[in-house]
Amino acid sequence: MKRTNLMALSLLLAPSVHALDNLRDCSALESDHPEKAKKYIQCLDQNIELLKSSEQTWFQKLKLDIEKIQEDTGNTQLLPIIKRAANNQVNYMEDTCRWRYLHKMPNPTKAAIAYKTCEINLRKQNLETLKMPY
Repeated sequence: MKRTNLMALSLLLAPSVHALDNLRDCSALESDHPEKAKKYIQCLDQNIELLKSSEQTWFQKLKLDIEKIQEDTGNTQLLPIIKRAANNQVNYMEDTCRWRYLHKMPNPTKAAIAYKTCEINLRKQNLETLKMPY
C-alpha cells in the first residue's frame, strides 16, 4: 500500500477510533410526550450518524487492507465475500429493526424510538466486528 494511502487512512480513522466513546447519552431526553420525544429522537439520530460515519471509515480500512492482501497473495475471493457480508448486514439490520417498529405501531413516536434504538445497538455491534483483527 502506498505511503500516501496509509497517511490518508490514519487521518480518516482518527475520529472513528473512539466513536463509541463520543456517543451522546440521550436517556435524559427520553419522554413519551410527542413534543419532548422529538429532542430524544434527534439525539438518537445524531448517534446513528456518528456510528454510520465510523462504520464507513472502518469498512474502508478493511477494504484497503484486503486489497493489499489480494496484491500480496493473489487471493481475489476475499473482497467479494466481504462486500456481500456488508450488504447482508444492512438487510439484517433493516429487517430486525423494522419488525420492532411495526410492533410499536400505531404509536409513531414509540415506533421511531424502537427502530432507532435497535439501529444504534446493531451498528455498535457491527462497528466492534469491523474493528476486530483478522
